[in-house]
Amino acid sequence: MKPADLAIRFAYFLEESPRYRRIKGAAYDLLENPQSPVRPYFDFFMMALVLTSVFILLYDVRHHLGHWAVKFEGLVVVVFVLEYLARLWVYDDAHKHIIEVYEESELIDEPFRLSRALREILRSKWDYVSSPLAVIDLLAIFPSYRPLRILRLFLLFRLFKLFRYTQNIQEFGAVLREKKAEFLTLFSFLLFILIVGSSAIYLFESANHGGQVHGFFEGIYWALVTLSTVGYGDITPHSFEGRLVTMVLILSGIGVISFFTSIVVSAFQEKLGEVRERQVAGRLAKLKDYTVICGYGRVGQVVAKHLARDHQPFVIVDESLEAVREARRAGHLAVHGRAQRFGMLRMLGVGGNARRVLCLTGDDVVNVYITLTARQLDEKIEIISRANHHRTLKKLELAGASRALEPYKIVGLIAGEYIGQPVAFEAIQGILMGQEEIALEAVRVPEGSWLEGKRVGETPLEALRLILFGVITPLERESDHVRHYYDLSAHRFQFNPGDDFILLGGDMLLVFGHRYSILRLRHRLKS
Repeated sequence: MKPADLAIRFAYFLEESPRYRRIKGAAYDLLENPQSPVRPYFDFFMMALVLTSVFILLYDVRHHLGHWAVKFEGLVVVVFVLEYLARLWVYDDAHKHIIEVYEESELIDEPFRLSRALREILRSKWDYVSSPLAVIDLLAIFPSYRPLRILRLFLLFRLFKLFRYTQNIQEFGAVLREKKAEFLTLFSFLLFILIVGSSAIYLFESANHGGQVHGFFEGIYWALVTLSTVGYGDITPHSFEGRLVTMVLILSGIGVISFFTSIVVSAFQEKLGEVRERQVAGRLAKLKDYTVICGYGRVGQVVAKHLARDHQPFVIVDESLEAVREARRAGHLAVHGRAQRFGMLRMLGVGGNARRVLCLTGDDVVNVYITLTARQLDEKIEIISRANHHRTLKKLELAGASRALEPYKIVGLIAGEYIGQPVAFEAIQGILMGQEEIALEAVRVPEGSWLEGKRVGETPLEALRLILFGVITPLERESDHVRHYYDLSAHRFQFNPGDDFILLGGDMLLVFGHRYSILRLRHRLKS
């Protein structure tokens, strides 16, 4: 079989092999995938290995550590080489280049040339080999070659290798790379000033004219020190011309530093939002079944506070930067952006680990768009949406909301039902003000308990200083002696039933009151 035919068959074998894809995917997760749960452990191991090897090489300069240090250095080199080859392997799929060239040749009815496919593979691999981090990886191996001690200079590249394993440093480098044009302009200006200043100081302050500059290199050194506004003072101009050059260089140095600072600050201001989004995405990747709160207004703040109190994981997204800052000051995980954006919800885990979405913004149009986008991303996710106007309820249901609530109507309904009952208003206000001792909890009526078959008016709730908010019953239960009821998916919520409403085993009582009072009721139902 010809080598070309063998290469084609092997390329298709790798393409169709699930085991190969699984192994390569595991290697990619270990080396490159920032969202992988195993990646931080590998990075920590490599950082410890780099720092240990550097310490041993430095200590070995003055102290002989014996054969164990040589063996350890050999182990380190083996790990570095394997890592370098593994990164070269996962950089791209070499077999796909063979398949692409072969299928292209078949399409245009030309003979397949293995040399062309190999050139494509080498070109792709060279893109990785010539990248800065790959060069650092390669140079970090050289310090171990002891016969050429000058190669110990490459020891610094092992420290540079730490950049690969530190996410924050990588993000810093990515931000600076966005400003390559500005930095190139700054470097060109700096190089021009440096050459002019070095030449001038060499002409006016050379040793031949009684100065302290003994060569052009010293002129470059002095100009660079002066431009940086450090000024060691080892070379001091004495002539009028030399001092004039010094003043110009000092002013130019201030301008260079200011320009550099402004470039860095502007770069981070432009990319800070993206950096924080990646950090939030990284933290969310470690969570399961969390809640996405869209909108951190009055309603969102109350919901976030209660979820945090119950130690329920959640993330907040709001298009108001001030609201996001307030959420972060409260210790919540928050990101700035528009929740109706497809990419934003996907980044927040909708369609992934997120369990539910709460649309709590004050704009019904925005809530509808969030609902539509979230339902498109995940058909099974629970979506609870706020409706500020009654006419929006139907739109939210059609958009895919699991439940739509009218907070203002609910508050008005509660106020109308409990007017004249100061204890009820005290309990409601305690919940809204965040008093931990006041709660709204569900209490199940056990089968065969003393409460089964009793009317609401015969219960000891009032003596326990508890207010009955409603009863959750089976869907087919009659709603006599109830002013309002709401059908849920499998149950019926009987709101504020009258005194003649009969309780049955299995009913769930929603009661307001002090936690101690609720605890007493639970204890009495168990006895």
